[in-house]
Amino acid sequence: MKAFLIVLVTLLSSTAPIWSQEHQLVWSEEFDYEGAPDSSKWRFEKGFVRNHELQWYQEENAYCKDGLLVIEARNEQRENPLFREQRRRDWRRSRPLIECTSSSINTRGHFEFTYGRLEVRARIPVAKGAWPAIWTLGTNMEWPSCGEIDIMEFYRIKGQPMIMANVAWGKDKQWDAHWDSKATPMTHFLDKDPDWASDFHVWRMDWTEESIRLYLDDELLNETLLSETVNGAIGKGSNPFKQPHYILLNLAIGGDNGGPVSGASWPIRYEVDYVRVYQ
Repeated sequence: MKAFLIVLVTLLSSTAPIWSQEHQLVWSEEFDYEGAPDSSKWRFEKGFVRNHELQWYQEENAYCKDGLLVIEARNEQRENPLFREQRRRDWRRSRPLIECTSSSINTRGHFEFTYGRLEVRARIPVAKGAWPAIWTLGTNMEWPSCGEIDIMEFYRIKGQPMIMANVAWGKDKQWDAHWDSKATPMTHFLDKDPDWASDFHVWRMDWTEESIRLYLDDELLNETLLSETVNGAIGKGSNPFKQPHYILLNLAIGGDNGGPVSGASWPIRYEVDYVRVYQ
């Protein structure tokens, strides 16, 4: 009896949210149509965007088919329309060629939310150089004071494939982030299921006024307390995780974290079954 009471008290005092039937589906995308992603829900990033990545983002590389969103990285080369030989310091303009293409879509201006549960069922590419992600950003400040939540990132660290679960906010200097990151080796999942990389998995964020919890197939990968996520001077001491965020899905190639592309079988496909938000 004493042991039972100890367990009961522990459960009741836990900071983990209790997600009951009272939480309702407030937004979803099932991708159950053919063609381009629904323009009333999604917008595209275009060109070279961030992190010295190799891909040129364009709309053509994202399409819906057989109930899935497919983001496809393609090995195709053409001239970089931004190229300016005299501007060598700008990496977006210093590349004479586009080496590959991909897509990045987001809900900014269409759907933003504060607190709740985000679930994404997806099958990610694990080829060398692939850098798929599920993430959110705030809207009221520049990065990183706006806040970033990486529900999923995949890339290699020192050659080892990793599943990342991260939260970032601002420091006192511009574009300098404080990271609460957790890298889980992919071998952790392959040991349980050798076919892990071929299957779909559910990534989840439970976001409350107290914490951000990031899960993969119900396994907690990282927890960040909002009492710790206070911006520095640029963010004026605000908390970027007590304001609305929008959702991003993208497949980057190479860049600062993606690493070199080698032995890849093009095209590289990132497939998303659904995106759902509960509150």
